[in-house]
Amino acid sequence: MNNIIIGTAGHVDHGKTCLIRALTGIETDRLREEKKRGITIELGFAYLDLPDGGRAGIIDVPGHEKFVRNMLAGAGGIDLALLIVAADEGVMPQTVEHLGILSLLEIQHGIIVLTKIDTVDEEWRELVAEDIRQQVQGTFLQDAPLIPVSSYTGEGIEELRQEIFRQIEKLGGKKLDTPFRIPVDRVFSMEGFGTVITGTMIEGKLQEGAEVMLYPGEKLGKVRNIQVHSRSVDTAYAGQRVAVNFSNLKKTDIQRGDVVAPPGSMHTTMMVDVRLNMLKEADRSIKNTSRLHFYHGSREVLCKAVLLEQEALEPGQSGYAQLRLEETVALKAGDHFVVRFYSPLETVGGGVVLDPSPQKHKRGDAAVLESLAILEKGTLKDKIEQGVKEGSPAYRPLDFVAVQFGASKEEAEQLAGQLESEGKLVKITAGLYLHQSFLERQGKRLSEILRQYHTANPLKEGMKREELRSRFLPQQEQAVADGLLDYYARVERIKFTNGMASLFKFKVKVDEEAARMTEAMETIYRQAGYAPPTTDEVLGQMGKDQKKAQQVHAALVGSGTLVRMDAQMCFHREAYDEAVRQIVEQCRAQGQITLAEVRDLLGTSRKYAMAILDTLDREKVTKKVGDVRVLV
Repeated sequence: MNNIIIGTAGHVDHGKTCLIRALTGIETDRLREEKKRGITIELGFAYLDLPDGGRAGIIDVPGHEKFVRNMLAGAGGIDLALLIVAADEGVMPQTVEHLGILSLLEIQHGIIVLTKIDTVDEEWRELVAEDIRQQVQGTFLQDAPLIPVSSYTGEGIEELRQEIFRQIEKLGGKKLDTPFRIPVDRVFSMEGFGTVITGTMIEGKLQEGAEVMLYPGEKLGKVRNIQVHSRSVDTAYAGQRVAVNFSNLKKTDIQRGDVVAPPGSMHTTMMVDVRLNMLKEADRSIKNTSRLHFYHGSREVLCKAVLLEQEALEPGQSGYAQLRLEETVALKAGDHFVVRFYSPLETVGGGVVLDPSPQKHKRGDAAVLESLAILEKGTLKDKIEQGVKEGSPAYRPLDFVAVQFGASKEEAEQLAGQLESEGKLVKITAGLYLHQSFLERQGKRLSEILRQYHTANPLKEGMKREELRSRFLPQQEQAVADGLLDYYARVERIKFTNGMASLFKFKVKVDEEAARMTEAMETIYRQAGYAPPTTDEVLGQMGKDQKKAQQVHAALVGSGTLVRMDAQMCFHREAYDEAVRQIVEQCRAQGQITLAEVRDLLGTSRKYAMAILDTLDREKVTKKVGDVRVLV
């Protein structure tokens, strides 16, 4: 059984509410002011019993120009539109505006209903019908059935009911395998129940007891119970009008325009990339940076339209734009929206969301326009690739991109795997893919870092991994940085030798003088044992080329041949390792060791014994407890 939402549209006082009452027996005007004035101000709701035992929801939307905002809140979830025109007045301004809004929202199915036929003669009726046919040319209603009715005499009502049934049979199924989503159009409190919201379930299914999140405020809630068409149910499905009662949210936590969805299923944003279409009938143009009213679902916010291709959009034109919003919203790629001029308040256009989480764009950027064309016309696979490409500089995880373009985690992972096998993406860590173009740019940065290091340290095998990580990706988690370095090692841009990173083709070139200095320094430190000379004293014995002497000394430290205690003290590796062995052995034997015992054990002075113990403390081999050291 398919769940369908029927929506009415048309000029004020053309009989929408009376028609719904004639079709369903339900009065949708619920406010005292509505009944007093005889026009619909707020959204009204009813249902139509279907032959298969199901019910189609009906939204009675306001027709008066001042209440178009409420009309837009109801139009977003409509599957079948009833464009209502009164026979005694014909096509009127709000008829045209509502038709434009339905077209902008890309509603595909509809019926034209000519009401109040009991008030005019046959000839006038035919003239009005002909005028309507001319008005809907080029819209989704140009071939729609036109049914004359009278809500007062009942003429044509059964014919209309049967046509609605026929149209419903043509409609496709709803998206039930995606996370549920309900734009809130009403929120109120009921004694004994608590907070209740109403809205049209536009996708997915919602079960009693489910955890939900309210966007854009990102408040968590839990569903206590659900009603669909005044019946309590365990599960609500896309295409149904629902009332949801929450067990742990106050009325003040929720406002009209919020979206109810699963936690983590949506992003919030203050920018959105769109295809912006101007109505042919619009009286105004949209210029770059024009201020507009943005309508999406049941939410209205002000925005600035940054036109990315041209200086202005004239009636009937279309172009890419970035809408920069004055409040946070939650939406998805593929959602439809409507914009109205800031002042005077007139509907001028609308369109479709291409990217609900974009970066800020420069106007006229060819790469940006190419990207938007992919997002508009590409497959989900194309969109995932583009999302990863644009998100790579921010190291956005794949889960973010999946939400960005309405894919499940499983779909996104499968498509990312395909793109990886095609050489377009690379998996760096679990959940993080980066685009090949970004990796190439980063690879050049990495190569330059190492090239400069090799120039300054030609006798060193390379840079320590930790140092390279901090220079290359200082803000990234270690797992991400290591994953990236391992990737560059796999593709032979860099290599690791003895824990030292270097360019893949780098080799230490030791000339005769450097070789002499290397041997001389090793001999000095080896013979000095546990009483080495200072670094400056060693360098002073190497001759006039002090720069080369410094490079040789640094290379010996870098390779681990010398172990640095501080800026002026190094031990030969053999001596240091032997000292560590003896200290650890005595600690194990007696549970602790003192500075004096280390001095006597190594046959050295207090200064050198202290330097060794301080180094062991830093390396977490020992720790100081009072006046003694114990093993960590």
